[in-house]
Amino acid sequence: MDIKKEVSSIKDYIIELRRHFHKNPEPSWKEFETSEFIKRELKKLKIPFEKIAKTGIIAKIGKGNRKIALRADIDALEIEELNDKEYKSEKKGLMHACGHDGHIAMLLGAGKILKKYESELKGEVRLIFQPAEELGDGAKEIIKDGGLEGVDNIFGIHLWSGLETGKISIIPGEIMASADLFSIKIKGKGGHGSMPHQGVDAAVIGASVVLNLQTIVSREISPLEPTVVSVGKIVSGTRYNIIAHEALIEGTVRSFNDEIRQTIPERIKRISENIAKAHRAEAELEYIWGPPPLKNDTESAERAKKCAKSLFGGDSINNPIGKIMAAEDFAYYLKEVSGIFVFVGSGNKEKGTDFPHHHPKFDIDEDALFVGASLHIKYALDFLNKN
Repeated sequence: MDIKKEVSSIKDYIIELRRHFHKNPEPSWKEFETSEFIKRELKKLKIPFEKIAKTGIIAKIGKGNRKIALRADIDALEIEELNDKEYKSEKKGLMHACGHDGHIAMLLGAGKILKKYESELKGEVRLIFQPAEELGDGAKEIIKDGGLEGVDNIFGIHLWSGLETGKISIIPGEIMASADLFSIKIKGKGGHGSMPHQGVDAAVIGASVVLNLQTIVSREISPLEPTVVSVGKIVSGTRYNIIAHEALIEGTVRSFNDEIRQTIPERIKRISENIAKAHRAEAELEYIWGPPPLKNDTESAERAKKCAKSLFGGDSINNPIGKIMAAEDFAYYLKEVSGIFVFVGSGNKEKGTDFPHHHPKFDIDEDALFVGASLHIKYALDFLNKN
């Protein structure tokens, strides 16, 4: 099979798909129209599928003992798009600002070609259309519902605006951090702003907690261990002249080291509770475990590199990204089976596609769709054909 020629022949089809999904974004666990559209497309391609994990879909091409899974995430973000393109989001306050529209289109395009050559496949290619990646729990539900049963290896792509179009980043080992969520509720005592001594000011206590949480990374963890404790939300008070009786603090924890990660909740609890106690208040911590660090399999990384070089030459392999503190629930799959998660560049300054992910002007260079779809096909074929 001449993969590049085959994908070139359906490039317009893939772009059309991507633009449809971009116009019609849906948030995590509410990807109902997206899911139905994918099902209709799979029916047209005569690829059998089944519903999984609420709005997810599993499709299968070929048969055999050897099984490779290719994954695309399908949810969008609660962002108002600021681009003025013909394919701009038609849903107010929702936008594909992370490239998932492209991920779906690339996988459907790859599926179309693989279906065409189904009789030549030496095993099964499983297409996973996964919901709720942005919440970090869609992959868990796919696994829980049996989506990985029998799978020997899994391959995933993320389009990346920080990487030049045509470049591919393939790195073995840990490349993305864990991502946990914490919430701290400070309970004080309200009162009149003119008589602060009669109350217990939750706003002041909350501010002190936020500042002291920074010492977890700066003073309790080795500087050689990348770790982040970030507070992204503080809510306290109802009016300028009322002493706040409560404060809510929400944040995230990122780490590559699972041993360190396990110690963070107790550190946050110790700091927040003791600061609150010192000010005659109470603090309650809620800690939600998110995706673990994403660790690529070395053998799978080498296979992916060979695939990329075969398709696009050695110059296509570019690893300027390195480790990033962002997270991906693809990490759950890699806890179950060997596999690889790669970044495909979609950044092009001249086309205005170099805005960061989750930005209201985020867009992708659609030339990257050709690269991603080709890589999906090549990796699947190489894995199934290996001795």
